[in-house]
Amino acid sequence: MNTVNPNPHCPTMNSARTRRICAVTGSRADWGLLRPVLDGIRDSKTLTLQLAVTGSHLSPAHGHTVDAIEAQGFAVDARIDLAQRGGDARAVTRALGRGVAAFADVLRDLAPDLLLVLGDRFEILAAVQAALIARVPVAHIAGGDITEGAFDDAIRHAISKMAHLHFATHAEAARRLRQMGEARVHLSGSPGIDQLLATPRLSREALAQSLDFPLRPRNLAITFHPATLDDDDPLDQLDALLDALDHLGPDTGLIFTGANSDPGGDTLNARITAFADAHDNACLHRSLGQQRYYSLVALADAVVGNSSSGLYEAPSLGTPTVN
Repeated sequence: MNTVNPNPHCPTMNSARTRRICAVTGSRADWGLLRPVLDGIRDSKTLTLQLAVTGSHLSPAHGHTVDAIEAQGFAVDARIDLAQRGGDARAVTRALGRGVAAFADVLRDLAPDLLLVLGDRFEILAAVQAALIARVPVAHIAGGDITEGAFDDAIRHAISKMAHLHFATHAEAARRLRQMGEARVHLSGSPGIDQLLATPRLSREALAQSLDFPLRPRNLAITFHPATLDDDDPLDQLDALLDALDHLGPDTGLIFTGANSDPGGDTLNARITAFADAHDNACLHRSLGQQRYYSLVALADAVVGNSSSGLYEAPSLGTPTVN
């Protein structure tokens, strides 16, 4: 069920109306990057923040992370449940279609002046398609990046072509956007780094207690998402990774975070769960939240897998990445 809070930002209620910025978040990954931008919008005297939450944020299987958003003091103006049943291509495609229809209603009800999105998820693509038809301008963070082996690239570029403002995280991404014909390109850097630097980190003891997992002399932070365009079976790739990790022995702690909701994600999570259940030195947390994840990456001997945090957050914390 999709819900939209009554719009408290109607022009008739505010004679000096501020611009309404509706930010869309669909997963723990984009929330961590968006957070400092949303803090700035919320503190602005000329902007009003609206927040639309969708995707895995509303899924109990992925930690129902909308609760963490509200615990951080953010009011949720709209909840868009994509009712994704399963993790295969058909389920994701049907969820994408439901998202477009639901965001049409959200944009009508909230009437934002600008839609703010980040990244390359299919949930975000749904929102941007609806905004295009509703003639709501779109600001896109992290366009122009490259992801190999996944349909993220096509989604990201499609969002960029439907967007009106672009905030690139590095110079090469900005160059690609201009090469695509986009003009309003700003080299802003990654807002996730701002959030990383502003988040207090847990001590080793506090992190172990929070994870309910005794850290070992060596520890790895591991995330493995399905490579959606790869010809190789993602389970075969994961099994090769798990076999390599198994050979590290009991003195290496293996802390897994859950795969995303792309096709194949549920199957990968099931295999990781079975591995963790059979190994005392391994554990799986579907979602760690920002503070625990940043603390883990800072304390880990390496970040392993194919998460983009291995290219953004890990280098900023001085932690090696095996990608």
